[in-house]
This record gives sequence, structure tokens and C-alpha cells, in this order.
Amino acid sequence: MEEYEPTQDTLAAIAARHGHTAESVRPALSGVANRAYLIGDGLVLRIPRTPRFLADLVKEASVIPAARRLGVRTPEVVTFDDTCAEVDVPYMVLDRVRGADLARLDLPAHQAERVHRQVGRELARLHRLPPTPEDGLSAVPRDEPPGDPRVLLDRLLADGWIDAEAARWLTGWFDVLSPYVPAEPPMVLVHGDVAPQNLLASEAALTGIVDWGDAHWADPAVEFAKMPLSAVSAMLGGYSEEDGSGGCWEARVLQVHLAWALGRLADPVPRPGERHWTAPPAGRLLGLLRFFTANPPSPWAELV
Repeated sequence: MEEYEPTQDTLAAIAARHGHTAESVRPALSGVANRAYLIGDGLVLRIPRTPRFLADLVKEASVIPAARRLGVRTPEVVTFDDTCAEVDVPYMVLDRVRGADLARLDLPAHQAERVHRQVGRELARLHRLPPTPEDGLSAVPRDEPPGDPRVLLDRLLADGWIDAEAARWLTGWFDVLSPYVPAEPPMVLVHGDVAPQNLLASEAALTGIVDWGDAHWADPAVEFAKMPLSAVSAMLGGYSEEDGSGGCWEARVLQVHLAWALGRLADPVPRPGERHWTAPPAGRLLGLLRFFTANPPSPWAELV
């Protein structure tokens, strides 16, 4: 597929539109979907790698302002241009948020817990937005209901990925969790990729949630599926403080983690070079094992 390859002249032109010289543009840590550059000290430029990823950037252009109106800490969109009329690539410029991502920071446990609680409070603010015809986010996709995870177990057993005894044990685990999972959960706007590399912090304080390309309408429980359970515990504490709705979120989140971990058994292809903690095929299963062998706090211990 054709790629968007910004030339030095293109980068210089974008910088000039924002009052900067070509010399102020330098590469930044990039992701799978976008190339990233710093412009001066205060701006971040993002250019999709291919036309396939342009749709995500278009989505971000509408989702980010909606999140900011709800008070969520995320950088402001300064410019979004997908016309390719003045430069030969579509692009987005955002305010730069200070800090480093949690995948690179090695915070002590008490500081990490503080940041994770702050993340939970931000997500509770975001999840107050239900889908309505007037929200201006009609192009944001809607998640399909995941279905009963015990159907997945039947398939894994039939295909030889798990044995019969393991299937019975796992079915019993899902039986414990299922009463806590609503048959028709509310659909809210979720970031969709709340993971360590998309959470910025400075001095043990959350400074921003970035990369909204996976945003969609979904069960709020899936928002906690891309963080290790060791972090989710604190996140749910902050979420409950801000949301105040109660309910056994731990069971709902655990069911998503367990179902996604088992689903990866049938897709055991490693992804070397990716920073996400679930990129290794066994990453999520090992995360579950590590969490439950480390004396998790209540109510987690009662959910097995």
C-alpha cells in the first residue's frame, strides 16, 4: 500500500504554518499508525503512515475535542488537514504534553498507583458520554457484543488448543464471573487503547492520555483490557471515586482479560519490536498468572 512519506520540504512547510523553521522539526517516538515529529518545544506533528490509517486520524479530530469538553486530560488539536491541498500529506498538529509514557518510566509502586488512580478518574469522565444523534461523533464505530466467552472455550477445545479438564475449569471460572456482567452493558465512548505507552506522566502525576485512533462506542469494561491487572486495581479505585456507580467492575474487567487472553491462544504469532505488554502471545496469560499469584486485594481473590 502506498505510504505517506513527508519530504523535508513538506515538514518545513507545516512548521512554517505554525511559526517555526525547518530546523525546529525533529523525529519523535512513532507508533504503528502514525509518524511523529516535534515542532519546536510545544507542538507534535502526526502523519498517518498509509491511507488505511487516515480514517483513525479523522476520527481523532472529532473525538479529542469531545474528550476535552468532558475535562479529560488530553492534548488539544491545533490543526487537522486531510485535504493535501497545501502539502502533499494529511496531518494533525497537537499541543505537546510534557512527560514520558508509562512504558518507559520506571515509577516506584506508590507513584505508579497514584498515576493509575488518576487515569481511572479521567476514564470515568470520558465514559459519561453516551452515544446520541446530536453528539457529532456518528462516524465513530460501535463495538459488537462479544458474546458468551464459553463459546470460545468450546472452539479452543475442539481445535486442540486446550484440554477437556482445562475447558471445564475455565468454564467454571466464567460461571463465577457471568452474574456480574450485564446482558446489555451501556455503550459509552471509550479511548480504546489505554495502555502504558499512551499514558504520559511527569513527577508521578498524569499529564495526558494520547493516541485516540482506536476510540469507539463500547462497554466501558473493555477500557481496562489493555492495562495489566496490577494497574487496573488502582485505576478502578479512581474510576469508582469519580463515577460513584458501584458494582463489581473487577469481575467485568476480569472476564474481558480472560477472554482476550484465551482468544490469543489461537493467534500465537509473536510481534517482535512492539512495545505493548500483550504483544508476546502469552503476555496476557502470564499477566493473569502473575497477578493472581501475588495475593491480589479483595474482591479479586474471591473471583477465582
